[in-house]
Amino acid sequence: MASRNLITDVPGVLVGHAEDARLASGTTAIVFAEPAVAAVDVRGAAPGTHDTDLLEPHRTVERIDAVVLSGGSVFGLDAVSGVQAHLREHGRGFEIADIRVPLVCGAVLFDLNNGGDKSWPRFSPYRELGYAAAAAAGVSFALGSAGAGFGATTINLKGGLGSASAITRDGHGVGALAAVNACGSVNVGKGPHFWAAAFEVDGEFGGLGFPQKLPAEALTPHAKGRPGENTTIAIVATDAVFAAATGRRVLADPVNELAELGAVAANVLARAVARGVFEAKALPGGIPSWRDRHGALLQR
Repeated sequence: MASRNLITDVPGVLVGHAEDARLASGTTAIVFAEPAVAAVDVRGAAPGTHDTDLLEPHRTVERIDAVVLSGGSVFGLDAVSGVQAHLREHGRGFEIADIRVPLVCGAVLFDLNNGGDKSWPRFSPYRELGYAAAAAAGVSFALGSAGAGFGATTINLKGGLGSASAITRDGHGVGALAAVNACGSVNVGKGPHFWAAAFEVDGEFGGLGFPQKLPAEALTPHAKGRPGENTTIAIVATDAVFAAATGRRVLADPVNELAELGAVAANVLARAVARGVFEAKALPGGIPSWRDRHGALLQR
């Protein structure tokens, strides 16, 4: 497996972004080179999703072509149509007679109140953003204020899009991608340290470790905005038999290897969340980024 520390280290997984600075929002397309097995866990009071029912185990279709993560709340669901259009142009999709129907699942985050210009005319721009994101899909992609994370925020810092990868002891590749628009804080209190510090690899989000003493305010819950206005959406991919799996590698020991895949996936997702905030850049007039507040620590 390649070592870019991105979800695309998992063979057969491609990622593309498209964003609009005036809109202060964007879209990310995760495109599978070949249809992939997938599953989903939807939580929260007001989730915005598209075709996630397809992933229930009793449905007819067993594999999907792509997953879309987007800003824009419910308007961002239009991005799925754009990704489908691009895939159909390239002959992708579930074959029904002489028609191909690309199977694309999607989820959105709430970034409507981040200061961007949301006064579009009749139709939202997310369909075109979805098409552009799918067209840009490849093994390399930007982190931070990019794609679905372009307009994301946390309670105290600019949010963003992060990714990370790892390999299990049995050689299975695991990757995660997260658009971090969190209700709370990704870092410990008001300081520079990340809650995910214990899982950090090679200083990927600053190498500052965990604070020697936990600040009292770090354990006090604080929430951003109102209920239903915050979402962290993510995808975990592997080359073994698992949720969002390309299925390119067989599990020799389904019980123990699957258990390790789950543990590694959780660690990788935590790293991806931290990297999303660490790599983000503030939008004009918006909430400061991690580097705005703590970047001087990296120059020591």
